[in-house]
Amino acid sequence: MAFKMSTKAKQATAQGSGSGGYLSLSKLENKSSVRIHLLGDEPLDFYQVWGESPDGSQIKPFRFVDDPSPSDIEAEMGEFVRRQNYEKTGPDPVVYSMAFFVYNHEQGEVQLLQLTQKGLIRELDQLLSMEDYQDTDQWDFVISKDTSGPPSSWYSLRPAPVKKGTENLTELRWREAQEKGYDLNQLLVGGNPFGTSK
Repeated sequence: MAFKMSTKAKQATAQGSGSGGYLSLSKLENKSSVRIHLLGDEPLDFYQVWGESPDGSQIKPFRFVDDPSPSDIEAEMGEFVRRQNYEKTGPDPVVYSMAFFVYNHEQGEVQLLQLTQKGLIRELDQLLSMEDYQDTDQWDFVISKDTSGPPSSWYSLRPAPVKKGTENLTELRWREAQEKGYDLNQLLVGGNPFGTSK
């Protein structure tokens, strides 16, 4: 099976530099890593912006198939307002994202991984563009975190042969997830991407 990066992913990353079923890279400990196996045929590409309720008690992501205009964002958010950036000098930027299901070897379960880090997306694209890594059934990937450098270099990715003895297990877990209704497209409509399981 070939896991293919979309043209949208390449374009969005060409400029500049878990719990509950989600694999959150921000929650990785510094100088640690996670070993994953890619599942499915292709990622879901989208753009994301965060909104918060008027009283600030709730935050939630708003996702768009295409890069949204300010009026698109305002219309989609309804009563929510766009979050401010870290410096509080303007709205939080719209961020290109991709999401896909992975088998997390440490957790022993299928999880949803959402990438927003352009450097990590570029690394994955470069690896998957090489003939040796196009058959993702034969490879795991190890994502490492090291915060000693600038934020754009905190995460790195390297391929690894499929972990011994897990080939049938990853296939079984992925089949079970599909039977439960795991569906990336639910992210675009505010639904549950984990079907009936979470």
